[in-house]
Amino acid sequence: MSTPGQRHDRQIAGLGDICDELHVETASAVGKPRPVYDALMERLRPGDVFVIWDLDRAYRSTRDALDQLDRLHSQNISIQIANLGLDTSTPYGVLIYTIIGALAQFERDLLSQRTKEGLEAARRNGKRLGRPPKMTRSQLQTASWRLANSTDSLDRVASDYGVAGWTLARSLRREGIEIER
Repeated sequence: MSTPGQRHDRQIAGLGDICDELHVETASAVGKPRPVYDALMERLRPGDVFVIWDLDRAYRSTRDALDQLDRLHSQNISIQIANLGLDTSTPYGVLIYTIIGALAQFERDLLSQRTKEGLEAARRNGKRLGRPPKMTRSQLQTASWRLANSTDSLDRVASDYGVAGWTLARSLRREGIEIER
């Protein structure tokens, strides 16, 4: 599982020699839907082995990984994690799978926490987050003056700045500049 912008080469090279079929999902394991994954789950039959490159590439959380393991085991299907040589057809494999699932969840949670902390620190330090504004405060003041003191329409003024009318109106509201008509 990889997002569309990511390269699959490492996973394909690692799985190519040990799998009968190779399916590449470009939807994130965190997102829904996952059409390739869902179709593959429907095709698996008793005795099959579902091979994944890495646990966090296939499942959203520890709970998700364990639920899927239980569901597949109830159908006599095991999971193999290729980069670890781990096979869930044994009690030891299930134990290690469970531990790895918990560690992957822990790693995701830490990453999320660090990201949130970093964003909050940036905000406290006065950093502007997100996309840069389309228009400067000075441009917005001039646009407001034009709207109040001329017959120019909102769309005409916006066009002069290379933005849509709704972008100009929203930007003026965001800056607390009243549009006088």
